[in-house]
Amino acid sequence: MQIENTFRAHQIPIANARENREHLELLEGWMRSYQPETLFDPHGRLRDELRAAAPSGTRRMSANPHANGGELLEDLMIPDFTRYAVPVDAPGRSTAESTRVFGSFVRDVMQANAGRFRLFGPDETESNRLGAVFEVTDRASTAEIYASDEHLSPDGRVMEVLSEHLCQGWLEGYLLSGRHGLFSCYEAFIHIVDSMFNQHAKWLKVARDIAWRRPIASLNYLLTSHVWRQDHNGFSHQDPGFIDNVVNKKADVVRVYLPPDANTLLSVGDHCLRSKNYVNVIIAGKQPELQWLDMEAAIRHCSQGASIWRWASNDEGTTPDVVMACAGDVPTLETLAAVDLLREKIPDLKIRVVNVVDLMALQPQSEHPHGLSDADFDALFTADRPIIFAFHGYPWLIHRLTYRRHGHDNLHVRGYKEEGTTTTPFDMAVRNEIDRLHLTADVIDRVPGLIERAAHVKQYVHDKLVDHKRYIGEYGDDMPEFKQWRWNR
Repeated sequence: MQIENTFRAHQIPIANARENREHLELLEGWMRSYQPETLFDPHGRLRDELRAAAPSGTRRMSANPHANGGELLEDLMIPDFTRYAVPVDAPGRSTAESTRVFGSFVRDVMQANAGRFRLFGPDETESNRLGAVFEVTDRASTAEIYASDEHLSPDGRVMEVLSEHLCQGWLEGYLLSGRHGLFSCYEAFIHIVDSMFNQHAKWLKVARDIAWRRPIASLNYLLTSHVWRQDHNGFSHQDPGFIDNVVNKKADVVRVYLPPDANTLLSVGDHCLRSKNYVNVIIAGKQPELQWLDMEAAIRHCSQGASIWRWASNDEGTTPDVVMACAGDVPTLETLAAVDLLREKIPDLKIRVVNVVDLMALQPQSEHPHGLSDADFDALFTADRPIIFAFHGYPWLIHRLTYRRHGHDNLHVRGYKEEGTTTTPFDMAVRNEIDRLHLTADVIDRVPGLIERAAHVKQYVHDKLVDHKRYIGEYGDDMPEFKQWRWNR
């Protein structure tokens, strides 16, 4: 059968040379057609005249500086991120669009690093609230530019085109040639580049063991328009599973961050842009949301990866009855609203609130360099108290990261469980049982002795869930008490 110039060229042409003499003779004839006696001497070494034809020095493929971008890499000039801080006089009283705040920081990074920093995205940069960058640059376009177009020019440094594959390929090439970038994408559709991410992560792992490979800038993803705020676009736009794929890769390559507000996003973003040889995934919302930490508190929190929010807890000096943990902006909101409700209805209940901004802190130190020691993990989460954990993604990932921890048997995780539609923001949380009412019920069910004395609170939860369903059916909006809730403790 013909192999050359047919689909069979992608198959194994001679499959059984070990046992089939006819196949072996075909293989030998094929190999001898290359006339090896003209290429190698009697000892099997490449002949000197051919060896001399190979390039030397920086003409070698591996030594070409354009193929070893780390040789060309220059650190970014990054402004002080604290200058962009959102004022937070008290937790949970004011609102901001976190990625819009971060956009001003990215704008100034772009301005200070012309020629070596680009923003890549398959979605509208304006839609992801990063439009501040258009104050200093445009979208790149080599096509005809019309008078009705906005922010288009041949030398623009925002690479915006509706192709996740193309954006990923552009960014990888940009990083591999010694420059820096940021990839902004809707969370659900970053899955389109799963295999491309996989290959880049594998390349980073192998490159670490090659002495002449210099470190390159990290591949930074900013995933916004995320699962919990895609209520208007519906089920097709609701998928937080990219995290699961990322966590499969080697611990010395991947990082995952879930900043709960604008100031933590600024701190995390600054860290990621300065880093090298990683894949950093940042997941942050673009919609107006409550702000929790002032800049000083945000820096402390991000440096630890996970910490107790003392201002939201009431267990100081005692052992908590329950640990309320959260990772992600909407899970943080719903957890704190549940804590507020519990403290109102069951004031003697001792609650500890733990927020996780660096997901890899949950793993043991033996598994990830950012992992908390067992002693530090137990200090935060306890070894024997119920833990109600509200997570941005699929809940089983938290179990996977913590299964070796002492308190794992006490851990109950709420997260996205593939329930979605076009609905209201709070109803998205209710459908996946990550809302404040379900979290409150979880505490009552799991704290020993509480279900008997808090039956009235459990009834209140059930009644509110019924009220919620009726209200959104009639008005197409969330109840004001959920929509307008603020932390006032």
